[in-house]
Order: sequence, then C-alpha cells, then structure tokens
Amino acid sequence: MLNSDARQRVLDAAEKLFMERGYRAVTLKDIAAQIGIRHASLYHHVPGGKQELFIEVTERNLARHREGIAAAIANSPQDVRAQLKAVADWLIAQPPMDLIRMVNSDMPAIDPRQAWRLSQMASDAMIEPLHALLKQAQARGEIAHDDLGVIAGGLLGMIESIHAVPTEALHQRGIPLDRHDMAHTLIDALLDGLMRRDEPTT
Repeated sequence: MLNSDARQRVLDAAEKLFMERGYRAVTLKDIAAQIGIRHASLYHHVPGGKQELFIEVTERNLARHREGIAAAIANSPQDVRAQLKAVADWLIAQPPMDLIRMVNSDMPAIDPRQAWRLSQMASDAMIEPLHALLKQAQARGEIAHDDLGVIAGGLLGMIESIHAVPTEALHQRGIPLDRHDMAHTLIDALLDGLMRRDEPTT
C-alpha cells in the first residue's frame, strides 16, 4: 500500500488534473507522470483505477467546500449581504469546481449510482448552505422571495463562473479587475436589484 505521504501526493495530483481537465481527459498515466512514478505502480495501489481516484478526490474536495462555506457563514455577522460576500470570497479563493462540466461530462462517465451520490454531496455541500442562509435572511425580514433554492443555485453558478474571467490579462492592459470585487458587485446587484427606482415626489 502507499504510505500516507505518497497517497497524499497521488490524491493532490489527481484532484488538480481532474479539476483542470475533467474526468474523461485524464488518464492514470497522466497522474503518474505528474508525481514522477510509473503508471503500473500507480495502478497497483489504486485497484479501482481512475474512477476510484476521481470519486475519492471529489468527495475530499466537496468535504472541504462544505467546511469552508459553513465556516465563512459562521464567522460573518448575521447579515445576508455580509454572509454572501464571505461565502463568495471563500469560493473565489479556491480552485474552480466547474460544476457544469461535472454534471454534463464527468458524472455521465462514471457509475450512475456513484454519480448520483456525488451529485447529492455537491448539492448538500455547496447549494444547501446558501439556501439555508437565504431562508434565515428571509425569516429575519432582510429579503423577500419564494424561489430561494433557485436563487441559491444561480448564485453559486454566478460566483463559480468568475473563475473564468482572465483577470491577469486584463491587469496587463491596465484594467484592475479583482475577482473578489466582481463577486461583491454581483451580490450587491442581486440584493439591490438592477431596476431604476425613481425618487419619491414630495
């Protein structure tokens, strides 16, 4: 069996490649090359092959997201704007999950029972905490909307999509865009609305 340090290296390399390229585009040979071991040696220590590795690193990644999102909410004031911005800051600080690719490409490529289980884990780890946050804000009278599950999923997708913005290239052109600032702007727009409100007449 792999010792703990070697196993950690395998998991880290596999997670990085799967998150960057997706399940279909990564081979065990790619993972072995990433950490400088023989392909056959890696397969010997991962009896379930690529699928086993993908499931394990996805579970690990989702557990990290669940804990990080929960901590971001718990350590923020009991205010929907502050809590959403804290969650956004945590998500922006992590490597992107690319949930759309996972749903459309990764999950159909693995065992359907495992795909369903991982999909449920993703919802529990990333959407349900936002849904609960919004429901609590609704109960405090901060927001008023009935489709909070839709809002939670849309908000998560919106924040995750910010990872695709090429901020480094924009910085080179003198455009100082920051992903955290972008996420905060979108949250403000969501909470405040985009429609113009005319000043009341006196």
